[in-house]
Order: sequence, then structure tokens, then C-alpha cells
Amino acid sequence: MSIHFTVAGLTRNLFHSLGLGHERAPRPLDHEQRLLLECYLAGQIPESAWSDYVFEMPELARHVEARRSRH
Repeated sequence: MSIHFTVAGLTRNLFHSLGLGHERAPRPLDHEQRLLLECYLAGQIPESAWSDYVFEMPELARHVEARRSRH
């Protein structure tokens, strides 16, 4: 028997802070999302606008974190 469930972001953060979660690789971005990411990293998108994009597409924040952790 197997049990499948979805963990909300807040619960996922709690699990991670307790060392119970695991990092997953960010999902690949589509062309528009890659362009937004590159423009943001180049300083062409202000933080206020970026926050709106991240609210609509949380995966963008994961890619920024992954990119910054590599450098």
C-alpha cells in the first residue's frame, strides 16, 4: 500500500528546517521564463516587478537560488 499527498509550501519549509525534506532540482523553464530569469539576473527587472513574477511563477525563485548557489 502507498500513500500519496501534497505538502504545502509552509509545511515543506518546516520539514526542510527539521532536516526531513530534500531539495529537488527546479523544473525546467519555458522560453519566456528563461528570458525573464536572464533579464532579472542582468538587473533589467526591478525587485518589485520580479516579486510579481515570482508570485505567479514560484519556480523562478528556485532557479535564481540554484543559479546563485552555483556562483
